[in-house]
Amino acid sequence: MANLISAFRILCSVALLFCAALSPVFYVLYITAGVSDMVDGWVARKTNTVSKFGSKLDTVADTLFVVVCLVKLLPVLHLPIWIYVWVGLIACIKVFNIVYSYVVRKQFLADHSILNKVTGALLFVFPLTLSVIDVKYSAALVCATTTVAGIREGVQSKK
Repeated sequence: MANLISAFRILCSVALLFCAALSPVFYVLYITAGVSDMVDGWVARKTNTVSKFGSKLDTVADTLFVVVCLVKLLPVLHLPIWIYVWVGLIACIKVFNIVYSYVVRKQFLADHSILNKVTGALLFVFPLTLSVIDVKYSAALVCATTTVAGIREGVQSKK
């Protein structure tokens, strides 16, 4: 069941590509995908169906969701250039961590730490706060947290 929920998040993420950013349909799909991310791990633990495949599927679903959201939201947010540079650096950190983990340790990096969960929660809430908080400040908070999580993930992958 948990893997089906993760697969459903992948479908929601793909569907997001075909709707206008920040539209009502966007928000329904966005919230559905976000809630599925919160539920899949819980379901796996409660039904005793936690698996390596499920963890990898969850990571793929999370990554696709984040990438789709970036593709949809970055063009409409009108962020200062320094935020775009910061997001690019975060992407480099994440890619380096994945490549390092795979090449050196022969395993797929899937860090489900508390810090990564906080990062995920901030990323999830970010589009929902656009009408309340200046995007520069909320984006900086998300980027700072994501940077720390990425660095921590890299350090953990070397252990």
